[in-house]
Amino acid sequence: MATIMSSKNTGNGKIMLEVASDYDEFLQLRGHLDDIHLFTEKVAEVKTNISQRGKNEATKYFLIPREFRRGFKFNNTTSCQRIDLGNKVVFLYVIDKLKINPSRRELALKKIEGDYGSHQGSN
Repeated sequence: MATIMSSKNTGNGKIMLEVASDYDEFLQLRGHLDDIHLFTEKVAEVKTNISQRGKNEATKYFLIPREFRRGFKFNNTTSCQRIDLGNKVVFLYVIDKLKINPSRRELALKKIEGDYGSHQGSN
């Protein structure tokens, strides 16, 4: 875990921070030193659950609390990162609010239209 050692208001709407982190946590940045977001698990106040489905409950779903469901569609581009912190695991999901993945139905229809169009041209 990291700790903010000092902070200084730069006067331009930014705060300069001096951060001390564990070496393993620093390595998880994989050399990326820009576009870093700070968070603490202490402000995660909304409770949610993990749903388990399927044979031997092999499929796990992280449920999105109702308070967080507004503002994005459920077919948006999503990426995930897992951070192991001793006896805890943090999953960070990043959802692009603007880029929407086409549904499986849309993809299937485009494929059918493409296949149909290529057969039409060969007749």
